[in-house]
Amino acid sequence: MRAFDSTQVGTIELFCKAAEFQSFSTAAETLGLTPASVSRSIKRLEERLGVRLFSRTTRLVRLTREGELYWNECKQALEQIAEAERIITGQQKVPSGLLRISVGTLYANYRLLPILKKFTSAYPQIELEISLSNRVADIVEEGYDLAIRIGTPQDTRLIAHKLEDATVGIFATPEYLQEHGMPEHLNDLSNHDCLQFVLPSTGRIMPWILNMPNGEPMDYQFNSRFRIHEDAFGCISWGLAGGGLFQTYHFIAEPALARGELVEVLKSYGGRSRQFSVTYPQNRHLSARVRAFVDFLKTQLCYPSSPSLQ
Repeated sequence: MRAFDSTQVGTIELFCKAAEFQSFSTAAETLGLTPASVSRSIKRLEERLGVRLFSRTTRLVRLTREGELYWNECKQALEQIAEAERIITGQQKVPSGLLRISVGTLYANYRLLPILKKFTSAYPQIELEISLSNRVADIVEEGYDLAIRIGTPQDTRLIAHKLEDATVGIFATPEYLQEHGMPEHLNDLSNHDCLQFVLPSTGRIMPWILNMPNGEPMDYQFNSRFRIHEDAFGCISWGLAGGGLFQTYHFIAEPALARGELVEVLKSYGGRSRQFSVTYPQNRHLSARVRAFVDFLKTQLCYPSSPSLQ
């Protein structure tokens, strides 16, 4: 095993700055060094590793694929060092630093973002960087601290904590129902405009989840001429504009239901839900800010709160 020289920590910090700014000169200015010394240090690091970390042009530098992977790992390693220093100096009592979060667009806009003011007020030393995407990010490889996702991940690298079971329903505007009639049975859907969401991860249409009259759960697959790709928010906007029937979560529809702008239909087939969980890498030191954020979510969302993380 190659011995690790403690001076390499400084080189790694320098590399991370160059990667962050995509500029040797900006990194040098930030660290009080010369661009030439930064360039030499990066070159020595590349020679030691045996890979190119940056592709260079006359105008800029960009991380290679190997550089991206190395940057993600180095950021985590440096943060663990910083966290260790906070622990031994007693500063871990005040969570601080950057928290990178990946979350789907619907849950972000309707559940997470509306409550974040409480968190940022309680923890003013924490920085938040939130990625809103329906793409299922690899939070380990991409360097996220945690993610909020539907279901429980099968990835053994991750730890998951249940946040809530979010119930769903089928909705339409009163104007649409006045024009097309009220559906009473599943067979009636063939006479209606149904708005469907295409899952970006698979390219398949997301089924409507229902309960049959005998209590059996059913993932209802059907064909419709109206489909939305990438972002399910499009189905909601289209449905609120009178475009047709759509299935979504009650936590999204409830304000419009209260204002009389939506009507829930086919309630006899209702009762199904999807579980949302917060996940984070199990082999990574659980920082104070991750612990604070997970505990915050548990107290704010509707699923009965579980004990704080130890």
